[in-house]
Amino acid sequence: MNQRRITILGGGNTAFATAAKLTLDGFDITLCELPAFKNQIETIKNTKKISLESVTGSGVANLYNVTTDFSMALSFSNLVLVIVPSYAHSEFINAALPFIDNNHIIVLMPGNLGSIQWKKMALEAGKSCIISEVDTAPYVCRKTSSDSAIIWGVVSQLGIGVLPSIETNQVFDLLQNIFPGLSTYSDVMECGLSAANPVVHPAGVLMNAGRIEYSHGEFYFYEEGVSKSVAEVIMAVDKERINIGKHLGYSLHPINEVFHNAGFGPKGNLWETINGSYMLTRLKAPGNLSSRWLTEDIPFGLVTWSFLANYFNIETPMINSIINLGSVIMETNPWESGRDITSFGIANKSVDDIKSFLKNGNLN
Repeated sequence: MNQRRITILGGGNTAFATAAKLTLDGFDITLCELPAFKNQIETIKNTKKISLESVTGSGVANLYNVTTDFSMALSFSNLVLVIVPSYAHSEFINAALPFIDNNHIIVLMPGNLGSIQWKKMALEAGKSCIISEVDTAPYVCRKTSSDSAIIWGVVSQLGIGVLPSIETNQVFDLLQNIFPGLSTYSDVMECGLSAANPVVHPAGVLMNAGRIEYSHGEFYFYEEGVSKSVAEVIMAVDKERINIGKHLGYSLHPINEVFHNAGFGPKGNLWETINGSYMLTRLKAPGNLSSRWLTEDIPFGLVTWSFLANYFNIETPMINSIINLGSVIMETNPWESGRDITSFGIANKSVDDIKSFLKNGNLN
């Protein structure tokens, strides 16, 4: 595999920033967006240039290619980074699947357990490629214009899970030079249950809903919005997440430790870690309540966790409360639109059966 060539699927904040950062790091990058969203890459499709301002070094990145042609993008490299919101996972796998072969290594960044859905669909199409996911986006970043992006911080300990997990070392060896500080989970289930965004974003946004609507997000979300009382609610959500993991045999880290280990802030309770974070305290709140901090992190984070918990008869009253409150604000039913575990192909399977699938990649 040519480790200098990387295909990135997506055209939003993190896809833009990652494409620019890795290009400046010396990699050949093809950026591919869905044809329906070609406006996201229209400016750079001809110039192939993204201006990046970054804590790691700024410059103008000259991408190898920018396209909406999935056949071209998937033939460019066997390493494919899927950097899109979780609600776009289905569209992207439907577009990519005809051109994926058994040699591809797919990395969802982040995955929110989407790797299990991708693996199921790949197996149904007769393809045994490796599907993996990371626990968070690799950078704290934003797309600042149609041809520029900014990176405020780099996640110093990005965690990855691999499906099948017996291929973890292969994927780790491939990615560690691309994302220094990479660490591994035992499997993708542990990785998906370690995601920070569904723990923090929905509770934080809902408890700041009035201020977000009034100010259009003109305040520092973590520094001003995540007060000590808001942090307590977030920790209550986190306690239920950890309990789900415990039932499945995982010793998940509390969210304050997750933030510290990722390099976001100092050791301490959640409020102390956030308050001492250079990266997080610079982030403003979403400009409105239609943000993916609700529309992604509830249906494709909390809802999936709740369905998983319900499958094993684990109670999640706090998570369910956040989901139900969010459904009122979003004016949608995330219980219906979110990622149900039926998309994983693990219905009627025991914990041991699920663990076997996660290890070997076979659903039979």
